[in-house]
Amino acid sequence: MLLVGLGNPGPEYALNRHNIGFQVIDSIAHHCSFNGFKRHGQGLFSEKLIQGEKISLLKPMSYMNRSGVAVAEFVSFFKIPLQDIVVIHDELDLEFGRLKVKQGGGHGGHNGLKSLDAHIGKDYWRLRIGIGHPGCREAVTSHVLGNFSKNEEKQLRNVIDAILNNLSFLLQKEMSAFMNNVSLELV
Repeated sequence: MLLVGLGNPGPEYALNRHNIGFQVIDSIAHHCSFNGFKRHGQGLFSEKLIQGEKISLLKPMSYMNRSGVAVAEFVSFFKIPLQDIVVIHDELDLEFGRLKVKQGGGHGGHNGLKSLDAHIGKDYWRLRIGIGHPGCREAVTSHVLGNFSKNEEKQLRNVIDAILNNLSFLLQKEMSAFMNNVSLELV
């Protein structure tokens, strides 16, 4: 199983809404005591056996618009089938703090997903984390590249905790159980 967090490398992007994938991956690494991240091609990865299964965490360092390059290198090298990949990313079209899981589908204008679709195909799993829409198209770039507000940071901690508390369902691809339990925690 491969968990990919989408984001942009560098401290100036660390707290951006667009980097929620990196934040979740870092939280999983800490929560599950993964070893430090190592370089592989254009990404940073860590791996660990959890319940007898090798789990890999990947953060593409190729910037959001080229995420697919780093993921394709990793997936090709380790021969990971698409159905064993979960991509964690920000979602404008979901209310802040809401989650949805789906397999396949369109990119919805998300440049990271657009790059992934072009390089590995579309049939990977997506853990979509709502960041809300700013209301007008002209404000989208500043919204996704803006930092979470202090209030949003507190709510985001609850979202990440709910993901961590139900991670075993995600790793076993029991997506209905994952969503049901996360939804109950976030009510």
